[in-house]
Amino acid sequence: MKHILCIVGTRPEGIKMAPLIKALKREPWAKVTVLATAQHRDLLDQVLALFDIRPDVDLDIMRANQQLPELTARLITALDEKFTELAPDVVLAQGDTTTVMTAALVAFYRRIPFGHVEAGLRTHDLDNPFPEEMNRLVAGHLARWHFVPTGRSRQNLLREGIDDAAIHVTGNTVIDALLEVAATDWPLDVPLDASKRLVLVTAHRRENFGEPFRAVCRAIRTLVERHVDIEVLYPVHPNPNVQAVVHELLGDHPRIRLCAPLDYAPFVEAQKRAHLILTDSGGVQEEAPALGKPVLVMRIETERPEAVDEGVVRLVGTDEARIVHEASRLLDDPQAYREMARGVSPYGDGKAAQRIVAVLHDALVGNTEAAAGR
Repeated sequence: MKHILCIVGTRPEGIKMAPLIKALKREPWAKVTVLATAQHRDLLDQVLALFDIRPDVDLDIMRANQQLPELTARLITALDEKFTELAPDVVLAQGDTTTVMTAALVAFYRRIPFGHVEAGLRTHDLDNPFPEEMNRLVAGHLARWHFVPTGRSRQNLLREGIDDAAIHVTGNTVIDALLEVAATDWPLDVPLDASKRLVLVTAHRRENFGEPFRAVCRAIRTLVERHVDIEVLYPVHPNPNVQAVVHELLGDHPRIRLCAPLDYAPFVEAQKRAHLILTDSGGVQEEAPALGKPVLVMRIETERPEAVDEGVVRLVGTDEARIVHEASRLLDDPQAYREMARGVSPYGDGKAAQRIVAVLHDALVGNTEAAAGR
């Protein structure tokens, strides 16, 4: 039996690792240990509970207003202690957070093979997103297995000199999770006006803090004032840099509903009900197109260009006038809306976790089983 250590730190990691953790736990050859760094405490707990996953180890690393150097140092020390204690055969982590980068680094130091889930995403700009682009570059060059969501991600890694034999196009596990959750209608405990078209907003990127984020909020307010038939739902990230500005600029409008971050299932329900989605989130860029919802991305770069190429996601940056213009076009022009609301997902078919498990099985036990059968 092979000991596989699955690491999660934030809500998106919990969502995207859940299908893989559940699939691995069904395998007789795999002993699965789930380690939560809790880089994001409450948000991670919510989603793990939804998928009935209980961490075996919890580092509880989150601190109020933690800075990146402090977070990175504490993660490296804590992970090194646990890797030594647990002695896994494989470490798996997903994405581009500080949790993932430090897990890959410590696994490298301890000579433990590292598998990178959702590998190969790139903007080729270290400042956008910050620090995620650096995190995934580091993880990508330390991984033994690269589980990439798309062919474009594979090409990114090949251009960086990664061995093609180590790259596996699996699709994105977020679609596995999304399809499972979206099959159920979930309660949305936020009072909404059913006569209004719903615009769902998520915005919290670190690189947008300051004036770019204020411009985003002003654009949202302008949209609501110009379109009396829309209502905005904005689950507000707990970061104080987000909370203060959002409540200052949007908190007093009767058709802007500010609420605490939604659990994953209600958030999927909100996406299903939305007419239009404005976001700077990576996961929403993957999920919403699969649900047939147009997405405007309030960033200047995206590491998920496939949906942009498909015409179901559009980059609009943080310029106030452009956000208002592009959103208004979709709200006012039915043909423009239909062209983006096609339900096209370039990110997978819901079987990514199965493919990752098959790769790991072949690499870890396939040869042994073949030899035993001779």
